[in-house]
Amino acid sequence: MTAATNRARRRTLVAALAAWIAGTALLAAQAAPAKTDWLTAWSTSHHTLGATVVKDATVRLIARVPVPGDAMRLRFSNAFGTEPLTIGRAVVARRVQGAAIAPGTSRPILFQGAPSVTIPAGAEVTSDAVAGDVVAGEDLAVSLYIAGAARPTQHTLAFVTSYLSAEQSGDRALEEARTPFTATTPSMFWLKAIDVRSPSNRGTIVAFGDSITDGNCSTVDGHDRWVDWLSVRLDLAESGTSRLPKIVINEGISGNTIGREGLTPAPDSPPGAERLDRDVLSHTGVTDVILFMGTNDIRREASAARVIEGTEAIVARLRARGLRVTGSTVIPRHNNTTNSPWDARKTAIRREVNQWIRERAKFDAVIDFDAAVRDPQNADRIRPAYNCDEIHPTPLGYYQMGKSLALDLFRR
Repeated sequence: MTAATNRARRRTLVAALAAWIAGTALLAAQAAPAKTDWLTAWSTSHHTLGATVVKDATVRLIARVPVPGDAMRLRFSNAFGTEPLTIGRAVVARRVQGAAIAPGTSRPILFQGAPSVTIPAGAEVTSDAVAGDVVAGEDLAVSLYIAGAARPTQHTLAFVTSYLSAEQSGDRALEEARTPFTATTPSMFWLKAIDVRSPSNRGTIVAFGDSITDGNCSTVDGHDRWVDWLSVRLDLAESGTSRLPKIVINEGISGNTIGREGLTPAPDSPPGAERLDRDVLSHTGVTDVILFMGTNDIRREASAARVIEGTEAIVARLRARGLRVTGSTVIPRHNNTTNSPWDARKTAIRREVNQWIRERAKFDAVIDFDAAVRDPQNADRIRPAYNCDEIHPTPLGYYQMGKSLALDLFRR
């Protein structure tokens, strides 16, 4: 074999090896999950079709985001709609006060480059990225012009005031003054979630629960639910030495249950097991879930075994997605006047469920909200200073709940 032949063979082998290395690197790059700096920074749990008809008018929806970033994208839902929803124009701006927005801060929300979008009944859409600084803790005003007539997919008790212009007042999405917005609503229409691109983030915690997470008896526009206090504490921890830049989003629904089967009366919102995909697993950047349900199942005649079985099924689904799950004990309840009244038998079931949560449940961690709010003189009642209506805590009670959580629970 000549020297020239040897050189030719070596060149061929080198070229083949280079091609193999390049191909292997390409396959590895395709197989590896792409790192994302996006995370869901705000959300709400839609659960019904509202009675309000928005007709040739604009809604201005208020949402507070706790994390800074350099872009956002917004998710809109027509999950409970019976007709397609057409958003003629969508704009996001910085809210000043009420319905007024800061001059010059309006940014268009586009959908595959278009200023309008039609969402089929039962569906949702995510906007294109909206570039621009997002300031931690700011209130965003999301204005939607509805050209036709539509009833909203909504979260009924949002505990934040949003605004509507008068019927047939037209497109007011770019209006900076509050004057066109003559009506208010305590509900959150169509806006499902806001993602923020935040390179410093370490993940989102989802608070998945019922009215005690939703915030019944909290202050409208006060942001004083236990979830809000946890968010404040996480923000303060980020500023210190413990470096916990995680955020918490609220996916609570008043009256919510774990399951549906065998409950009397039947649930009046999609149970946790049925809304898990939409309200937890669909979000971006989630690392942890706080599961805080059970009181409404017990009120609706569920046994301890049924509550435990339903809880275990939800935990298994979350674990299958690699999420950490923190459970919480069920707080005291004492109400003999509403449908399916609470009684001593249901209190006994609550105690049995709580014993399982504390001693045998396979959570990654446990929060003892029962211990945080119960009356030292009567462990089956809420402490008087924390007791709003024998079911829900007062704002002070919510503060104590938020304060009781150990932040180390969410440290990876």
